[in-house]
Amino acid sequence: MQRGREGTVREKVLALNQCKRRLRVAVATCNRADYSKLAPIMFGLKSHPEEFELEVVVLGSHLIDDYGNTFRMIEQDDFDIGSKLHTIVRGEDEAAMVESVGLALVKLPDVLQRLRPDILIVHGDRFDALALATAAALMNIRILHLEGGEVRSGTIDDSIRHAISKLAHYHACCTRRAEQYLIAMCEDHSRILLTGCPSYDKLLSTHHKEDYKDIIKAWIGDSVQAQDYIVALQHPVTTDIQHSIKIYGLMLDALLSFNKKTLILFPNIDAGSKEMVRVMRKKGIEQHPNFRAVKHIPFEQFIQLVCHAGCMIGNSSCGVREAGAFGTPVINLGTRQTGRETGENVLHVRDADTHNKIYHALELQFGKRYPCSNIYGDGNAVPRILKFLRAIDLDDPLQKTFCFPTVRDSISQDIDHILETQSALSVDLGGTNLRVAIISMKGKIVEKYTQPNPKTFEARMQLIVKMCLDAMRDAITFNCRILGVGVSTGGRVNPQEGVVLHSTKLIQEWSSIDLRTPISGALHLPVWVDNDGNCAALAERKFGHGKGVENFVTIITGTGIGGGIIHNSELIHGSTFCAAELGHIMVSLDGPECSCGSRGCLEAYASGMALQREAKRLHDEDLLKVEGMDMKLSEPITAAHLINAARLGNSKADAILNRAYTALGVGVVNILHTMNPSLVILSGVLASYYQDPVQKIINERALFSAQSIKVVTSDLEEPALLGAASMVLDYTTRRQY
Repeated sequence: MQRGREGTVREKVLALNQCKRRLRVAVATCNRADYSKLAPIMFGLKSHPEEFELEVVVLGSHLIDDYGNTFRMIEQDDFDIGSKLHTIVRGEDEAAMVESVGLALVKLPDVLQRLRPDILIVHGDRFDALALATAAALMNIRILHLEGGEVRSGTIDDSIRHAISKLAHYHACCTRRAEQYLIAMCEDHSRILLTGCPSYDKLLSTHHKEDYKDIIKAWIGDSVQAQDYIVALQHPVTTDIQHSIKIYGLMLDALLSFNKKTLILFPNIDAGSKEMVRVMRKKGIEQHPNFRAVKHIPFEQFIQLVCHAGCMIGNSSCGVREAGAFGTPVINLGTRQTGRETGENVLHVRDADTHNKIYHALELQFGKRYPCSNIYGDGNAVPRILKFLRAIDLDDPLQKTFCFPTVRDSISQDIDHILETQSALSVDLGGTNLRVAIISMKGKIVEKYTQPNPKTFEARMQLIVKMCLDAMRDAITFNCRILGVGVSTGGRVNPQEGVVLHSTKLIQEWSSIDLRTPISGALHLPVWVDNDGNCAALAERKFGHGKGVENFVTIITGTGIGGGIIHNSELIHGSTFCAAELGHIMVSLDGPECSCGSRGCLEAYASGMALQREAKRLHDEDLLKVEGMDMKLSEPITAAHLINAARLGNSKADAILNRAYTALGVGVVNILHTMNPSLVILSGVLASYYQDPVQKIINERALFSAQSIKVVTSDLEEPALLGAASMVLDYTTRRQY
């Protein structure tokens, strides 16, 4: 009986699998370059016929004689081409590009109507791809865009790439930076997959083949050895055609003078290519014995040629992407690729008036080898993309959604928004405790949560997310609408990327940590991150003594010494994000050792840790306790004991505090002479003890014009939490941060 039930279950599972319809995937390729990225995916789809039904659409320059009729290599790869669309209007100028897009839009609807794909895969930033994405989006066909989020240098290609990303429903991007740019473009994080470049799947498995000598011999000549030839490939920049032509001519002059065997490929079909070919022919390149000019090379062979070249020159994306995987030296000419991420193998020549600069670059690069770079992939892009495709639920709504950051509400009102309090989630990461708070627009702490700060990175991140989720649930009860998350943390922080660069010793496993991405991904909210000292300054600017003050300095006097500088109403971060490390201003050439490893820092004299250290020293020498001072034997010695002892007449404790006052005062005078703020705000547990002595030292030691600057103590109870919240709340009121 049991065996009979098991058989029934197996039969049901088998029946369900048989009922599951194959995913119909259309792959559209426009030129030889995008086919090199799409072919590995096509092979992957074809190898799983039980799951995917592949349809191949070929258009663009694939079907033009002058560009090698490269559709034939697709047929040689044994793919059935379902549709061939002649979409290129010849002319190779701006008008021809526009007409080509229009012609493609006229022809594509019939093809897409006939194929009815579940999803269309489109690559890159070509004008043909824009036509494909536009047609598919208007016909309610899901689009997977490859290589979205990448940036070149502001050419029309960038605009086209980003336009396709906005039309696409899913994204397979190649680098972490591209992923972050897509998120910044308000694309749904759950529909972005970091895969790496599909071409790397092929090139990393083929460039070690032993037949590279035969390939070099076939394309360049019998006598040419590996690393003793140049590969040249230069395309027009459509937004600056004349400059493209000039740089192309100078490149050819430099190559002629350099006198090495050179394999040169014809430019693509963009506006300006006709003029570039004319320059090449005028210089006699096709007949020159050192040159071999070709229109197309199969990708596997081209990769071998790039891998073993002495140098690659031009502005092809292959130079900044694929060549890095081999360590091949590259000279990138002009502006077409300058926004791309590159390895150290790339040398940029952005402009030149003569060929001498390019010739010198050839002398520097030719024959070198660089460390291989894996910026663009690890060879496993296709399995990730296939897994992503399998996970697509065709029953999900077709209409894509955008994850916009919160902005000011429109004039039209909603009763729920009127009744809700706009608020921020604030996170403060201290050496001991982890705190989360719900903070209203007016700076009221609605609710606060405190837990011990875990010692490991994984446990800490899990606790941050859990506490934030708990707070978000409670926010509904408090009728608060959470606009975003602000994080205050010790250490040096890159607020632009949301990354902790270097941590203080108080927080373990907290260096080179991306805080923004995991928190934003878990909470689906925008996230801001900054150093705790900077957050204290931001809190004063929004809620405290700094409100309405253009130039002021906040100094935190607590366990350590930190702070933030507001100049012209904006927070100063510095070129490497270490501005306002006020605790490490040196006030003595030979003072006590600081936690940073140096000596004589302000923090080594005036911080709570420094005072505690001196209090323990006096206690160990039995010099701390005086008459009237209540101390329990089991009580830990703190800075408070030192301050109390000085008040009760302990001369040694008083001398230590005077030295701390003086060091802090001298440090503040240095700040006044450097930044010339109009106000100094002391914050932290020691602020009230330091206010009057620091003001006195300013009056005694500062330049006359700085003696009028006032020192005040902060009235804010939780400056770190309030400052973290202000990063969120200022954004919602359209402040620039």
